[in-house]
Amino acid sequence: MEVSVVIPCLNEANSLAICVDKAAEAFRKAGLSGEVVVADNGSTDGSVQIAEEHGAHVVGVPQRGYGAALRAGIAAARGSYIVMGDADDSYDFSEVPRFVETLRKGHDVVMGNRFRGEIKPRAMPWHHKYVGNPGLTALLNLFFHAGIGDSHCGMRGFTRAIYERMDLRSTGMEFASEFIIKAAQLGASITEIPITLWPDKRGRPPHLQSFRDGWRHLRFMLLYAPNWLFLLPGAAFLAAGLFLVFWLLPGPRQISSRVTLDVHTMIFGMIFTLLGVQILSIGMFAKVFSYAERFDRNTVSLKRVLKRVKLETGLLVGVTLFLVGFAGCAWVTWKWIAGGFGPLHEVRQVLFWSMWLFIGVQITFASFFLSMLGISRGTYIGDYDLH
Repeated sequence: MEVSVVIPCLNEANSLAICVDKAAEAFRKAGLSGEVVVADNGSTDGSVQIAEEHGAHVVGVPQRGYGAALRAGIAAARGSYIVMGDADDSYDFSEVPRFVETLRKGHDVVMGNRFRGEIKPRAMPWHHKYVGNPGLTALLNLFFHAGIGDSHCGMRGFTRAIYERMDLRSTGMEFASEFIIKAAQLGASITEIPITLWPDKRGRPPHLQSFRDGWRHLRFMLLYAPNWLFLLPGAAFLAAGLFLVFWLLPGPRQISSRVTLDVHTMIFGMIFTLLGVQILSIGMFAKVFSYAERFDRNTVSLKRVLKRVKLETGLLVGVTLFLVGFAGCAWVTWKWIAGGFGPLHEVRQVLFWSMWLFIGVQITFASFFLSMLGISRGTYIGDYDLH
């Protein structure tokens, strides 16, 4: 069996037969050894009987969801090449040989690109065409360097070998994003071919809910991109906070004849610094978790640092900063006591030294948790390799 066409289905009686017949006819004309697998998600409109009557292999999928249906259908497929597409006849399954031909050239993944091909009138809502798809595609390329132009095209082909390496887990619409993210992380050869998107023939409201499913895609991408979600914002807060604290430590700063920044702004600087350290810590937790769960397969410098730095190193840094801050606070307290507990004029020094004390506490406890997440043997990531 060379190619399997996998079609997720939930109450698609109006169009399913058209899709199955187009795929079967494409096999015949191109001389392909192929099968059509319909992954049924609990249809009650006769879709199962229609699929079987037209020669498809039907797989029942009790777990609801676009991703769950596709995963079950692909698991049941026998082809070395797999082409997936929707059951509403919005994608033309007579295009299957083009996907197979491109896969035969050595590519691991072949994505359909509706924007390079054609989008027929009324085939795609305007907010999907001009906002949702371009926006999510741009973010996916920014975060994961996938280099594609239509990340949410529902028609795509791939080899069974690359799919088995992906370890896909999504059960909902975010399956489409996870697929590309994992392929990019594996360094798969990804290419695109132009295709046409037709108005669907489903005869009912779509399963896709624009804002809910768009948010699920965005949420999924952010969870797989802790650098963008945690590390960059955390570093920005930390840099801004430290700048304000050190800039205002000597005394008030005159911005203009009417604006003076004083100790109140320095308090915000201290808060920004602590917030930055906290967000960076969470980002480190997310990175170690992603390495341990094999979510992140990229060899990056942070992974190398976390693999080589020991728990004791983190504890040493944390305890040192705590002691430095504690000593500074003790010095200010001693001066206050020596002055007879009068007015405390060293507010800037209190803020400065207590900031380092708090950072030291955060780093100390974060180091313990990093070690626990990594199940380490001496380092934060332990024995996890860098390949």
